[in-house]
Amino acid sequence: MKVLFNVKILATTMAIALNAPLAMAAEATAAPAATNAAPQVPKNAAFKNEDQQSVYALGASLGRYMENSLKEKEKLGIKLDKEQLIAGVQDAFDGKSKLSDQDIEQTLQAFESSMKGAVHAKMEKDAKENADKGSAFADEFAKENGVKKTESGLLYKVEKEGSGDAPKDSDTVVVNYKGTLIDGTEFDNSYTRGEPLSFRLGGVIPGWTEGLKHVKKGGKIKLVIPPQLAYGKNGVPGIPANSTLVFDVELLDIKPSPKANEKAQAPAADAKKSQ
Repeated sequence: MKVLFNVKILATTMAIALNAPLAMAAEATAAPAATNAAPQVPKNAAFKNEDQQSVYALGASLGRYMENSLKEKEKLGIKLDKEQLIAGVQDAFDGKSKLSDQDIEQTLQAFESSMKGAVHAKMEKDAKENADKGSAFADEFAKENGVKKTESGLLYKVEKEGSGDAPKDSDTVVVNYKGTLIDGTEFDNSYTRGEPLSFRLGGVIPGWTEGLKHVKKGGKIKLVIPPQLAYGKNGVPGIPANSTLVFDVELLDIKPSPKANEKAQAPAADAKKSQ
């Protein structure tokens, strides 16, 4: 049981590190949903009965998953021998493994350590490449008419100034926006969702907090946000580490915080009392 448990940890670690889908593991452990009728299985003449077809389908699914996993490892510079993989599975089924449980345990621990090192190296390499590409993109954007750069490294271009006061950190802003990577890959879009986003200006990434102060209600602005003002070396789903982000933002409304409203109304109230 100990060996099998470690194999599961290894597989999970590999899947998470490579963003591989864990659907197969989830399906294997989840309880089947109750249904009124079993789904119809398409019959295949290559099998004598439904049980044979079901077991083959399980094996084919496992094989495809492992094939994809091997290809992902090759991207990390780790080339695995498919024939040895199949031989290990076959020997285990036949009870003729060339390795003892202890050998398997130690070998997998060493492989896991090696794989983590390869994953870390690739992440560092990708992060550096993203930072370099982002810097080059920002340099080109900075040459466009109307683009300004702040001390923090934020680049912005006001396309429509708007009117009234600029928002403060404590204000809630209502915006429509589109966010992309520098290659044009879209990772978020309130327009396609059909619903603007509301948030406290001081509670988001620094690039937004600083950038939206350069427009007023009804204004439009384009932001090119360097990694240190976005998600940095960590990244988030859909946004790789050290990504420079591009946002087209429309500031629809500004809602002062309740405390700010109370302070603004206090002098007026005092004036009425003195009359």
